[in-house]
Amino acid sequence: MPAEADAQTNGRDEVLERSRRIRSKLLGTRHTGQVGGLEILRYIGPGLLVTVGFIDPGNWASNMAAGSEFGYGLLWVVTLSTIMLIILQHNVAHLGIATGECLAEAANRYLPKVPAKAVLFTGWLATVATTMAEVLGGGIALEMLFGLDLKIGSVIVAAASLALLLTNSYKRVERYIIAIVSIIGIAFLVELALVKVDWPQAAVGWVAPHVPEGSLPIIMSVLGAVVMPHNLFLHSEVIQSRQVNAEGEEAIEKGLKYEFYDTLLSMVIGWAINSAMVILAAATFFQVGRPVTDLQEAAQVLVPIAGQAASWIFAVALLLAGLSSSITAGFAAGTISAGASGEPYDIHDRHSSIGVICAFAASLIVIFCLTDAFEGLIWSQALLSMQLPITIFVQIYLTSSKRVMGKYANSTPLKVVLIIIGAIVTGLNVALLVSM
Repeated sequence: MPAEADAQTNGRDEVLERSRRIRSKLLGTRHTGQVGGLEILRYIGPGLLVTVGFIDPGNWASNMAAGSEFGYGLLWVVTLSTIMLIILQHNVAHLGIATGECLAEAANRYLPKVPAKAVLFTGWLATVATTMAEVLGGGIALEMLFGLDLKIGSVIVAAASLALLLTNSYKRVERYIIAIVSIIGIAFLVELALVKVDWPQAAVGWVAPHVPEGSLPIIMSVLGAVVMPHNLFLHSEVIQSRQVNAEGEEAIEKGLKYEFYDTLLSMVIGWAINSAMVILAAATFFQVGRPVTDLQEAAQVLVPIAGQAASWIFAVALLLAGLSSSITAGFAAGTISAGASGEPYDIHDRHSSIGVICAFAASLIVIFCLTDAFEGLIWSQALLSMQLPITIFVQIYLTSSKRVMGKYANSTPLKVVLIIIGAIVTGLNVALLVSM
């Protein structure tokens, strides 16, 4: 038995060392542990990548539905979701910094075999729901722009995203896509000055929880559109790929400190854009009693800033949002499938590539079965929030364990806060199931 245990330990060490070599080769950089002047900018980036999910097609649909049906009444969901997101993303980033493993790898390593596979499989299914929403949003955009059949457009978006991922060429264009989509997000913020907003009512909506009758599916969809399971896996993967833990405790301490600024900045940007979408829908649609039932109709919120070109601009932004966010969703799917095999993400390895390919294939199957595209977007976000408690509580277990995190394990107050967040998400899920 001792010899067998030693062999298992040696084998695990070899896998970890191979993981470090692969990540080092893919990254091509090292952290010196020195911070000076603009050094903090080296820690800015992973959070912004996660923020791409804040303005994806699923968010657009959920926010437009929330604002058009319930006015300013559900803005508190955006606030609560963002607060929870900051805490959760910061916490999962700590896992990657302190251990050099992403959430999927850590779950596979430290959880019992069967529960680990079950957790990762449900996480992968969540990425399918996300990918479906992103691809479907891109398909809707192509339908608006060129009159293409929705299903054909979805196949084109899925094929383009998959090709960019499998060839790694997405790295060359993703920053431009993110920049353009971000500009559109800013346009939503700018437009707030051009429409008549009831700011006192909006201020109350941001902080006063209110659950109108029939609003639970929308609440869950907004929650699922902000706090997304695949982003927890994705953030930890991007963070740990830097292998800060290999540079010693000083580098870990600095990474833990400066990562928070990246997360906070990125999540606040996401909160502002999400809030703007809800407010615009409330100011333009709710005031006239006109619920938004499709994204083509939602394009009208851009009329004050873009005039008759609003529909075209909206469609282009939706297409780019769908393309960029489907890439990150596919990335997350590959991360989970690789982590289930105890390996780092590497698109040239079959454990990563199969996970990515299957996620896109499954998303297209779902799209071909849909009868209402807009409703499909809403329910995809609700399904994400139903898987979310599983990912949250696994994350809490891992980041609270000294066996996993060593001295960087969660403090008791942080653990309590994380459990409360998990309880809130679980409670909302139970309420949704009861209402159904």
